[in-house]
Amino acid sequence: MCGGIKFIHQAEELTLYFPNPRSSLPVLKKNGEISLLPWGRREKQPGRLPLGGWARLESIKKGTWDRYQVKPVKLAVKHFMEKDSQGVSRWFNLAEGEYIQGLIACYDDELRAYVVTIESETESSIHPRRPRIIKG
Repeated sequence: MCGGIKFIHQAEELTLYFPNPRSSLPVLKKNGEISLLPWGRREKQPGRLPLGGWARLESIKKGTWDRYQVKPVKLAVKHFMEKDSQGVSRWFNLAEGEYIQGLIACYDDELRAYVVTIESETESSIHPRRPRIIKG
């Protein structure tokens, strides 16, 4: 379920993991620049946006996220990490022109980014949910 990401920001490759409360997601702006936004919210972090770093596509379509004025975005990630059932980290590459779909959620002055997830397509997947990959 995408617990870590690698991306290029200001000519430097960064590796971030969701458990770190300072982790950000690289949101691709329309002008091609990258904006770093806080990756979700953890239990001990103040705020009113949903806990966690992921948004199920089904819940977005059902309107569960509507109260947070969500905006779909592309996350400019080169690699993402999932842990298998034994807790081993596995990294996956994104091809040129592929992005992880994300969303920006807002509540008052609070602004955070979340990874949009879908059900894994095969039973052999290492996790039942995976990031939604989009072409861009």
